[in-house]
Amino acid sequence: MNKGDIVEALNTKNGFTREKAENVIDLFFGEITNALVRGDRVEIRGFGSIFVKHYDAYKGRNPKTGESVVVKEKRLPFFRCGKELKERVDAINIQ
Repeated sequence: MNKGDIVEALNTKNGFTREKAENVIDLFFGEITNALVRGDRVEIRGFGSIFVKHYDAYKGRNPKTGESVVVKEKRLPFFRCGKELKERVDAINIQ
C-alpha cells in the first residue's frame, strides 16, 4: 500500500474528493514528520510508535578500500509496532 492507495481509500470509503484526501494525508504525515524533527515521540494507540534514536559519531571502515573513515553522528526514526497490531497480524493464518 502506498500514499495513492490511502488517498483512494479515503475517496471511496468516506466520499472525500481526491484533493481533500491528499490534503488530509499530507497534513497527517507532515505533522508526524514535524514532531520527529522536534525530537518528540509519536504514538498511535493500537498501531505503534515512532521515535528518534541518536547515534554518536564513530570511526568506521570503507569495506571497498579498507580506509578508515569518520561516520558523523546521526538521528534516525524508528517504528515500534503496537501490541494490538502485532496480535491482528499474527492472527492471520498464512497458508
